[in-house]
Amino acid sequence: MRWCATTKARIRGEHGDGIVRSEFHEFMFGPRIVRAFEAVKDRVDPDGVLNPGKIVRAPRMDDRRLLRYGPHYRESDTKTVLDWSAWPGPDGGFQAAVEMCNNNGACRKFAGGVMCPSWRVTRDEKHLVRGRANTLRLALSGQLGPDAMASDAMADVMELCVSCKACRRECPTGVDMARMKIEVLAARSARRGLSLRDRIFGHFPRIAPLMARAPWLSRLPNRIPGLPRLIEAGLGLSSRRSLPEWSGRPFTEEKAAGPEGGPPVALFADTFNRWIEPDILRDAVRVLAAAGHRVVFPAPADKSGRALCCGRTYLSVGRVDLARLEMERTAAVFARLTDDGIPIVGLEPSCLLTFRDELAALLPGEISDEVAANTFLLEEFLVRRRADALPHLPLGAIAAQAHVHGHCHQKSFGVFGATTDVLAKIPGLEVTAVESGCCGMAGAFGYQAETYDVSMAMAEIALLPAIRTAPDGALIVAAGTSCRHQIRDGTGRTGRTGRTVLHPAQVLALSIDAAAAEAGETP
Repeated sequence: MRWCATTKARIRGEHGDGIVRSEFHEFMFGPRIVRAFEAVKDRVDPDGVLNPGKIVRAPRMDDRRLLRYGPHYRESDTKTVLDWSAWPGPDGGFQAAVEMCNNNGACRKFAGGVMCPSWRVTRDEKHLVRGRANTLRLALSGQLGPDAMASDAMADVMELCVSCKACRRECPTGVDMARMKIEVLAARSARRGLSLRDRIFGHFPRIAPLMARAPWLSRLPNRIPGLPRLIEAGLGLSSRRSLPEWSGRPFTEEKAAGPEGGPPVALFADTFNRWIEPDILRDAVRVLAAAGHRVVFPAPADKSGRALCCGRTYLSVGRVDLARLEMERTAAVFARLTDDGIPIVGLEPSCLLTFRDELAALLPGEISDEVAANTFLLEEFLVRRRADALPHLPLGAIAAQAHVHGHCHQKSFGVFGATTDVLAKIPGLEVTAVESGCCGMAGAFGYQAETYDVSMAMAEIALLPAIRTAPDGALIVAAGTSCRHQIRDGTGRTGRTGRTVLHPAQVLALSIDAAAAEAGETP
């Protein structure tokens, strides 16, 4: 440490000299030593391309021309579609949220956690949380020209973001790229409209009931040779990916179930489980009833006849206006349940956790906060909200091992542990959490022909190898619809049927049936 007469301060010289302290080196080391520094630098780097301005011939530390936010840095006037008021500044706080990226590079990790799956596959800075945030910052500050948010270049930067929300939790400064991507998608859809494929994805909750009238149609692409190639040519859906098949018995329960007089709980039937895997919802009803609950089913207050929806599919294509309408319908019903002290339980993480995340950004206010505090995934509800119910669940032995993959949103909100905790209550079951990041399916992402290879590469980092090495008798468990689909497809590419993947509700229902059989009762 040395006293600097010019700055009237003590200058500490350690490993962090860099561009901030290099200006003061001559005061610290003396001119002779600094000239020697310069001579060494010129000998090994005669063209001055390696870290120019650091250690020797440094600029002033407060020269704004060299800073990220220089003299001509502009504040954004972008009109946003989400609420960013948690951050100060122009455009409602969106620019300040983007500027939270300080380039620390935590998103460049290759192991541990989930962030950032596209970087782990491509190793391209463009497909990294930091790369996307820097591109957004340049766009918002006017450095990428007019209409940059809706440009092809911006779409290319965002293309491989799977909205896993890992950065929301794992980034040291909390950069939420999944939410920022919604703003980009909204700007692009407003300027350029939607493709036919995006319309199908976005309107999926409205298309699903129509498809349910003729579920056999959904099975044709997976059974007729050549049809997947035609679909790929027409819609851009990969011919190498199996497509969802609608159930002939969708979930349409309306009457309450479970013991009368039991504490009520509302089961939210998401679009995917309602129409494609309805038996999971039925198993969830049995589990909640076995835990002593009276299960009710929230119904829309309007006369449209449409089921309640979280709006997730509309957010995924940038139609925030339609997502907000769906949220308004659903939040109004949930708010009444909350007022009556009835908790809401859901099964699909990407849908249920929308009420803890995007709901507040779409409809900020006290009602959204109350709804967010009153919605739970099934396992989370059993372990954290109703821990007293677990000892009363009649559980029997069903298998020796269970390998459990956590949905990215479960991990982002810190609720994945509840899944392994509740499954560990099953007698004789050794529960192993698969050390995996994003499964790579990520809703529509894994279906698209142009992103199919990246989708599978994400799964091959850790998830699929772990599942392939699991014993044949082990249970494979995943709460996410996309995750289950990816595992089935990814483990069935060798000419055999892929592994059976169960939702935690199915595993608990199997255990309840086993307990009933042991007691000589009819499940």
